[in-house]
Amino acid sequence: MAAAPDSDDSPPFIVDLFAGPGGLDVGAAWLGIPSIGIEVDPHACATRRAAGLSTEQGDVRQYRPARFPQANVLTGGPPCQTFTVAGSGTGRRALDDVTAAVEKMAAGRDVEESLAVFDDERTGLVLEPLRWVLQAINDDSPFTAIALEQVPQVLPVWDAYRAVLERYGYGVAHGILRTEEFGVPQTRRRAVLIARLDDEDVALPRPTHQAYRKGAPRQGTLDRLPWVSMADALDRDGDFVVVSNYGSGGNPRKRGERRSDEPSATVTGKVMRNRLKRGNQDIGRFTHHEAGRLQTFPPDYPWSGSDIGQQIGNAIPPRLAVHILASALNWSVDTSELDQAVRLPWRTSQRGVVTAEPHSEVLELVRLID
Repeated sequence: MAAAPDSDDSPPFIVDLFAGPGGLDVGAAWLGIPSIGIEVDPHACATRRAAGLSTEQGDVRQYRPARFPQANVLTGGPPCQTFTVAGSGTGRRALDDVTAAVEKMAAGRDVEESLAVFDDERTGLVLEPLRWVLQAINDDSPFTAIALEQVPQVLPVWDAYRAVLERYGYGVAHGILRTEEFGVPQTRRRAVLIARLDDEDVALPRPTHQAYRKGAPRQGTLDRLPWVSMADALDRDGDFVVVSNYGSGGNPRKRGERRSDEPSATVTGKVMRNRLKRGNQDIGRFTHHEAGRLQTFPPDYPWSGSDIGQQIGNAIPPRLAVHILASALNWSVDTSELDQAVRLPWRTSQRGVVTAEPHSEVLELVRLID
C-alpha cells in the first residue's frame, strides 16, 4: 500500500467511486497511476478482479475518505440511469432538488430528508462525490484533484458543485466532452468536471481528433487528427452496418444506423442487441470484446460475471479517462503512445505505457503534427 500523501508533491493515488468494470482504472493504469475502485455490482467486480484491479465491493455510501488515507485524487461516474434521455427521467425532473441538496451539504446540513424525496434512490447518488470532498476537507486531508463524469443532463449539478468547490480553494472546469474528439471510435457526450486544489488555471482537456458530422469528410487538420471509425478499431473483414437496438429520435420504427467507416453511435447497456448487416444479409452481433473495443478497452480485457453488455455500456471509455485524468493533474500525454496502449494486450499495457509530463500546449501541438 502506498504511503499517505503528506505534501503537494505526493504522487497521485486514485479512489474511484462507482468504479464499474474499470474504465477509469484502465486509463489510470496506462498512466502508471495506482487506484482503488469502489463498486457495488458483483458482476462488474468480477471483471475488475479478473483484470487485477484493486477493488472494494460495496455501496459507496457506506465508506468515508479516511478509509483510503493514501488517496489524494477522487474520481467517479455516478449512475446515470435516472438522468439519461433513454432512462426513466426521474433524475432530470428532480434537478432543482438535487442542486438544492448541494447547497445544503455545503452548509453542513443533514440532507437525508432531501434525499428521501427522490422517486429513485439512484438520483441522490450524484451527490456522493461531494460528500467525499467535504468529508476529506473536514478531515484536513483534502483531495488535491477531482475528476467526475456523467451524462450531459447532469451539467447543472456540476454547476452547483463548482460554486461549492471554488469556496474551498479549488480551480474548476466543467462542460460537455465528445468522445470521438479524443480518439474513441464512438460518438458519446459526457458532462465532465475537473478540479485542482489551490490552482485557478484549470481547463478541460483539449480535443485531439476531429468532431464527427454525418456526411462531412473525414480529414485531419493542423491541430486535430481524423476521427476513428469502427473499422479502424475492430478486426472485422469487410464493410458492415450497425443497426441500433433503439429507435432514432424516439421512434422505435426508425432504427439508427452507422456504417463501419463511421464511429459507433453511443455504446449503451443494450449494445449486445445491436444487429450487424452487410447488404441485405444479417451477419450477427458484436462480441463482448468488440463492444469493449468501441469503448477503447484492451482487446483481451477479461470481461467476467453476467450482464456484460451493461457493464460495457456503463463504463467510461479508458481513452477518454486518460485525457480527463491528465487535465485534472495538469499533465500532457503522448497521443501516439495512447494509440498503442489501446491496441496492446491488457497485461502488457497495465504498467504505465503512456508517458505523461507537465502540461505544455507547444508539446501537444508538436506531437499531433508528428
